[in-house]
Amino acid sequence: MITFRPRRSRSSSSTSATSPAGAPAARTEPRGPSHGPRPQGRPSPNREGAVPRSGGQHRSPPPPPRAPEPPPVRLGPPSPETLAAIEASPFTALGLVAPLVRAILDEGYTEPTPVQIEVIPHALAGRDVLAAAQTGTGKTAAFVLPLLQRLAETKASGRIRVLVLTPTRELAAQIAERISVYGRYRGLRHAVVYGGVSQHGQERVLATQPDVLVATPGRLLDLMAQGVVRLDAVTHFVLDEADRMLDMGFVHDVRRVTAALPTERQTLFFSATIPREIEQLARGMLRPDPARVSVTPQVTTAEGVEQHVVFVAKNDKRAMLETVLKDEAVRRVIVFTRTKHGANRLSEQLEKSGIESAAIHGNKSQGARERALEAFRAGTMRVLVATDLAARGIDVDGISHVINFDLPNVPESYVHRIGRTGRAGATGRAISFCDHEERDLLADIERLIRKRLPTFGGEPRPAEAPRSGPRPEQARSPHAPPRRPRAFGRAR
Repeated sequence: MITFRPRRSRSSSSTSATSPAGAPAARTEPRGPSHGPRPQGRPSPNREGAVPRSGGQHRSPPPPPRAPEPPPVRLGPPSPETLAAIEASPFTALGLVAPLVRAILDEGYTEPTPVQIEVIPHALAGRDVLAAAQTGTGKTAAFVLPLLQRLAETKASGRIRVLVLTPTRELAAQIAERISVYGRYRGLRHAVVYGGVSQHGQERVLATQPDVLVATPGRLLDLMAQGVVRLDAVTHFVLDEADRMLDMGFVHDVRRVTAALPTERQTLFFSATIPREIEQLARGMLRPDPARVSVTPQVTTAEGVEQHVVFVAKNDKRAMLETVLKDEAVRRVIVFTRTKHGANRLSEQLEKSGIESAAIHGNKSQGARERALEAFRAGTMRVLVATDLAARGIDVDGISHVINFDLPNVPESYVHRIGRTGRAGATGRAISFCDHEERDLLADIERLIRKRLPTFGGEPRPAEAPRSGPRPEQARSPHAPPRRPRAFGRAR
């Protein structure tokens, strides 16, 4: 597979109210729009971490998402060189039409990722798909591209024909931005709805008769109950991050949404892992004999990421973190904590020590989350403190380090956390702090990934009792050169 260096995105902004991400790119960093005044006060968040419209004191109502862009202005036919590149592109070989391939080439992508190679032909053929694909493998482009092509092949009905259901606001905004990028030569309209912003602006967007709707479960159900959204014309349904939906308690909401969809439809079902509960959920949504795609083992960690563990007393973790952050090689870092309160407290302590940072989690208002992500993405703030909820909602390029200040209670979350670095063929580093009470959690993680993490600084690895699980691989020296990353780039 050929390594490529994508250019910066030249895409126009989407109907989303947040910053973009989520496609096969490496260094695409468009900035989210500015939304003026932000809500004040501390109202309680709803089930999606959104600030409800009632309660709390506001200087002004939250700004609505912008209306969808009109059909894109066509800049004339492609040049002979572009036509030749389109014809020779591996994306064309997958069955994608020239306008979509042209948009892909505009973004600087030259090679499809494995999940795109597997999913796109099945999706173009109209088959249901059950795909096990982790964040950063290119799954967003794997469903956006074929669905845009299938929509363009049929006449617009003035009603929603594609529904993409996703667990978080950030991910919804990222998917909407990718639809805007890849659909720039197709003239299709799309909208995105989620909690935390005014519903009135979203109603205006929906009144423009979008072809594609990207939504989070809570806000979608609210709009359906009010008669603002109807799903009886949906022909294609995408459920993204199904396992995260389950973790966040949205499974009943997902079933309610699915019950409102026509039975005759195409369904594309994506999940980072497919345990028994997800298999049962998928069985109730997919037609018999769906195409099954699994591009990586369920619990593999990202290649190109050097992983280490630091044994340190709980009370010494903050001092150890500050020491690590003084290293100039730590250019852009996400620090994961176990709780929202812990994230807030750690961020405040870092600020007092002169280290600029911000906390991001489900209880933060939409405005606060956007401002933190924009500063982190722009490089004006290099430390972001986050909980696991944000692990799959943050898609920022150039993250050099992930630090697990607290080890996660669920070992699979470790895989998702460290997947924020070492992407798009780059190398990264993951450092995990482990105190005495977390040694069992570390053992669970090492058993899951079948690897013994090498120690780095801090105290020596404590003596351990023999384990009954699989024996981890021999750890590599922290001074050894990083493993060679895969040749393909990241597709979001």
